[in-house]
Amino acid sequence: MKGAIGVMHRVGSEVYTFDKDLVEKAYAGWAPFYDLVFGAVTSAGRFAAVRAAERIGGRILEVGVGTGISLGEYSARSRIVGIDLSEPMLRRAKARVFRQRLANVETLAVMDAERLGFEDRYFDVVVAQYVITAVPAPEAALDEFARVVKPDGEIVLVNHLGAETGLLRRCETGIAPIVRHLGWRPEFPFARLASWAQRAGFRLLERRRLQPFGHFTLMRYRKAF
Repeated sequence: MKGAIGVMHRVGSEVYTFDKDLVEKAYAGWAPFYDLVFGAVTSAGRFAAVRAAERIGGRILEVGVGTGISLGEYSARSRIVGIDLSEPMLRRAKARVFRQRLANVETLAVMDAERLGFEDRYFDVVVAQYVITAVPAPEAALDEFARVVKPDGEIVLVNHLGAETGLLRRCETGIAPIVRHLGWRPEFPFARLASWAQRAGFRLLERRRLQPFGHFTLMRYRKAF
């Protein structure tokens, strides 16, 4: 799962390499103060994602579980499996599970979102918060989510989506090469998710911007029968 992995990614007319090793190193550096820096910023998305997952319940996979900041928000009746590429982040998640006595957390493991080590149709819900723009091949990760979720289950995503037009779109496109080493794609368009869903046979159940600032969007997908 580790090693030098780079994926070519196009931003406008420019092509650059999205390097998984750099992303892993970046999040290892963030681990000691991730909750302090991003906890409040990501809180609306976390709460919305957990509420969406809890509507179905059962066995829930949280991809990119990080420091485990969401784990205590799930109900005791849900069974949680968390994965992350960053071992330093996961160490903090494991300490949180022990500290908060979260008996409903079944497993925390280092794993690549693009190569999930689970059987087909294993989970009732797959949750990915702020993840899909931080993997080199988003469609490959989404395909894995689709593989491991049950036919009547859901994929729940929370992410920033790039502006589609105007000055903000130009700004996001302009800074994209600068922040790629952090694993961020500020210009990532919803159109990529829509194209994936059409190809993979999933339908969009919900798409809504999250308050207070509408910077992040919640999306729910289910297999189209």
